[in-house]
Amino acid sequence: MNDATPLDAKGHRDRLRQRFLEEGETALLDHELVEYLLTLANRRGDTKATAKRLIAQFGGYAELLEAEVGTMRAEGLTEPQIGALKIAQATARRLLETRTEGRDALSSWQAVTDYLSAKMAWRGTEEVRVLFLDTKNRLIANEAMWNGTIDESAVHVREVIARALALRASAIIIAHNHPSGDATPSRADIRITREIADAGRPLKIRLHDHIIIGTGGTVSLRAEGHL
Repeated sequence: MNDATPLDAKGHRDRLRQRFLEEGETALLDHELVEYLLTLANRRGDTKATAKRLIAQFGGYAELLEAEVGTMRAEGLTEPQIGALKIAQATARRLLETRTEGRDALSSWQAVTDYLSAKMAWRGTEEVRVLFLDTKNRLIANEAMWNGTIDESAVHVREVIARALALRASAIIIAHNHPSGDATPSRADIRITREIADAGRPLKIRLHDHIIIGTGGTVSLRAEGHL
């Protein structure tokens, strides 16, 4: 049974929307953002309890939006509700991605790391992504090169350099996530970083950085002194 009558629920939704429009995104708590998204798919009834339950079960707002569709279904969410949550995720990612397009990647470094974090931090499996840049450090391509461990050095070095040559890239940025959430680079991370940098140097393909991404933050191997 809902905590509020349909009339009360409508009034609550109207107040929530008005507060959001007048005060901006910081006016709403995480569960209120989820609640508002769910109202887009459920015009009747109170969604506050559902929003609070989902935040608690998934461990946070970001973790909820990043959850697999199948997992959301298993938690009892309807297709319209899942669609509302996933469109919010896609919109956030698209906004971050467009902030990097057509710009010098090094001068908009925060936008690059924000985008990569949103794209990769909550993945349950390891993914290696490479950003290929032109002579002005503008993005040519942003590609997921492989999934799984980075510790197959010889194969992966050839793949990255071959792709850079095919795209006529002058520089690259490598990023991969640690599903554990801890962005501390491993010995394999450091080794392949140096091998790719060494392989690209005689071909005039510069490795600007290798970014390790975790849910707790990012680590730049260049900043750590490994490049």
